[in-house]
Amino acid sequence: MNTTKIAVLFDMDGVLVDNMAYHKDSWFEFFNRYNLPLTEEEFVNFVSGRVAKEVLEHLFRKPLTPEAISRYTEEKEELYRKIYKPHIKPMPGLINFLQSLKENKVALAVGTSAPTSNIDFTLVTTGLKPFFDKIVDASFVKKGKPDPEIYLKAADFLQVLPQNCVVVEDSLLGIQAGIQAGMKVIGVTTTHAKEELTQPHLLIQDFREITYDQVKALLQAKQKET
Repeated sequence: MNTTKIAVLFDMDGVLVDNMAYHKDSWFEFFNRYNLPLTEEEFVNFVSGRVAKEVLEHLFRKPLTPEAISRYTEEKEELYRKIYKPHIKPMPGLINFLQSLKENKVALAVGTSAPTSNIDFTLVTTGLKPFFDKIVDASFVKKGKPDPEIYLKAADFLQVLPQNCVVVEDSLLGIQAGIQAGMKVIGVTTTHAKEELTQPHLLIQDFREITYDQVKALLQAKQKET
């Protein structure tokens, strides 16, 4: 394990792309098809950031077979891709930020509970895929966020110590996952207002507000605290 190398670990939805409004619309449309209730509060506090199995079983109020979960997930995600495709683009400032990190030899990974079809859709359509050294999705972990497993797994793949990692997240569950992993967390205010995001070590609206030097300073601050 490299004790000097640093890494930045990105959530995908709401971080690499500002797409949560489109996910929200597709979830509501999906559950309307099945006459199942989904409140605004449930979407914000339960749906965002969790793996599909947890969301579907919570809202159907019963255990589901793997086949049913796969079928329902792809049905919902087909709705999402259809709604979002005309609008998809990287977050403002993201490409310049990623280029700066790569120039400074920072390891980069995505840690997302999104299905493979959405990961490919997002990273290929936006041209972001070549920037990342590793993509860690729900198939790599047993527990979804707020469990820290996905970010610890990403750090392990990159051969970087958790204390040398910065997580970039927009959801409350994802932020908790990063903190529980022992990492510094940058919160992006796409899904929640800044007043709701009290845990991150730094808040940004988009990537025009963050630099490599700030990432390095966050990690140095952590080292001083310990």
